[in-house]
Amino acid sequence: MNTPGTNKPNSATEILEVNECWELLRGVSVGRLAVWVDDHPDIFPVNYKVDHGSLVFRTGEGTKLHAALSDTPVAIEADGVNPDTGVAWSVVAKGRASAVKLTQDVLDTIGLLLFPWEAGQKDQFIRITPNSVTGRRFKVTPPATWWTPLDDAPTASAE
Repeated sequence: MNTPGTNKPNSATEILEVNECWELLRGVSVGRLAVWVDDHPDIFPVNYKVDHGSLVFRTGEGTKLHAALSDTPVAIEADGVNPDTGVAWSVVAKGRASAVKLTQDVLDTIGLLLFPWEAGQKDQFIRITPNSVTGRRFKVTPPATWWTPLDDAPTASAE
């Protein structure tokens, strides 16, 4: 059985404690929002900020907003890699999204200094309150590790 903060048997993957996950989420500002749209999943890049055990992002009218605010739970995934050590991490927060509506909440959220990369009207603040935050850390495997003799084998033309 694996416990948080320990390595899996025969694996170099470290399962992160929840507090480590939140620390890593605070250290980056871009993640991928996974939502359900009609009959399929969809993923959108978002700029977010951590705010008192939740994640907040700005968006405008459209598919992302409507899918996030539907009855279906959402997920945000963020990751990173230290180029000096070759150690990577990935964190996923799953939960419900809700619109920030109360005046004081909107004013507090504006203070988070959320700056979307894409131009346009981004006047909707969305808060994701996770019921699950999980993460892992691992050493990036050098590309040569995955090389096989088949990588150099001739292939059929695309014609």
